[in-house]
Amino acid sequence: MAEENYISKVHHITKLIPIGRVTTYGAIADYLALGSARMVGWALSQIPLFTDDIPAHRVLNSKGELSGRNSFPTPETMSGRLKAEGIIVENWKVKNFKTIYWHPQEMDEN
Repeated sequence: MAEENYISKVHHITKLIPIGRVTTYGAIADYLALGSARMVGWALSQIPLFTDDIPAHRVLNSKGELSGRNSFPTPETMSGRLKAEGIIVENWKVKNFKTIYWHPQEMDEN
C-alpha cells in the first residue's frame, strides 16, 4: 500500500504543474520528502501510456533536459506536448528553463 500511496502523491503533484511551466523530478521528490528523483521518475512511469490526465511531459531532469522522453510512446511525444503548450525545446532540452521552472512549493506561497 505504501507504494500505491507514493505513486498517487507524485501523480497528484504532477497534475498541479501549470500549463506552460515545467518542474524537475528532484523538485517533486524534495517537496514530497518521499525519496529520490529516480523514484519520482519510476512513479511517473506507472501512468498508462502517459495520458493527458497526468502531464508527465512537464517533468524534466535538473538540467532542463527531456530525460524521460524514451518512456513515452515516441521520444517526440514529450517534446510535442511541451511545444503545444508554447515551450521551446531544442536538442531535447527546454529553452528558458529557469524562466518557466515551477516548484511545487509555489503552491504554498499563494
